[in-house]
Amino acid sequence: MTVFHRNEQKEALPETLKGGVIAIGNFDGVHRGHRSVLEKALEVAKARGVPALVLTFEPHPRTLFKPDQPVYRLTPAPLKARLLEAMGFDAVLEYPFDQEFSKRSAEGFVQAVLVDWLAASAVVTGFDFHFGRGREGGPAFLMEAGRRHGFDVSLVDAYRDENAEVISSSRIRDCLAQGDVVQAAGLLGYRYTVEAEVVHGEKLGRQLGYPTANMRIAAEAGLKPGIYAVRFRRQNGEIFDGVASYGRRPTVTDNGAPLLETFVFGFSGSLYGEIAAVSFFGYLRPELKFDGLDPLVAQMKRDEEEARALLSGVTPLSEVDQTIAFAAKVPLASGL
Repeated sequence: MTVFHRNEQKEALPETLKGGVIAIGNFDGVHRGHRSVLEKALEVAKARGVPALVLTFEPHPRTLFKPDQPVYRLTPAPLKARLLEAMGFDAVLEYPFDQEFSKRSAEGFVQAVLVDWLAASAVVTGFDFHFGRGREGGPAFLMEAGRRHGFDVSLVDAYRDENAEVISSSRIRDCLAQGDVVQAAGLLGYRYTVEAEVVHGEKLGRQLGYPTANMRIAAEAGLKPGIYAVRFRRQNGEIFDGVASYGRRPTVTDNGAPLLETFVFGFSGSLYGEIAAVSFFGYLRPELKFDGLDPLVAQMKRDEEEARALLSGVTPLSEVDQTIAFAAKVPLASGL
């Protein structure tokens, strides 16, 4: 996937990507609501015979305006880019959202980004998209700017689920905070997935007969601590069922940063250093503090049985789930 990071000192966008249809938005999660915008952009680009591109912003704007309240990212930038590639986009344009950019006027954004940099032939975005200093640019402004500068604008209404409720990233985060990974999957259109490097832990699980692949996910992750039925995807694309614990390990340590520990069914060998992906299929129970290791091991056996039973009845992977499985073959950028 071609990902461009806008920087005045770097070379310009290739001519082959200019004049395309631009889908604009943060698209965190690339969920069903986002895909109504993204699919419209692909449709317009195909009809015109021009490239389809996504213009997004990194980091998330709230990281700049509220650094003490970092946003819980459903899809870090590398995974988001791979999902967009799987949908059929020709490139992702990651524009740096910094202090200088936040102070740019709406007209300045249109001129510098959409006209001068991208030579956009059409723009597709959500009905409530606002941009520019103080959010001065809105849908009406964008439509009028398109008429002046010669690009078409399509505004897509909010996408609602079967209960007529709007699908949003914040709603999905709320589901994950409650451990409701099943409802989150229904809103995302695929199983919620995290990616991280497998790191060394205290190796207590190995002593107990349950060796785990340990992963440190984002500190701001809002996933409810507890035990989950999961699927584990190795960097080489192999997929295994498993049971995972996310939290602070109250029986053993009850301190430090939360850790995702996955017991991978049917696997033996080393996973250290691999970038793995864990997809969540069901919440089994909350974290509990046991009176010693024996009752902990007994509960772990029950957790394993419940996870195996749950996963045995799961329908085949959806198309996007398969995309994430494929994406696990591609290492993340260093440090992410």
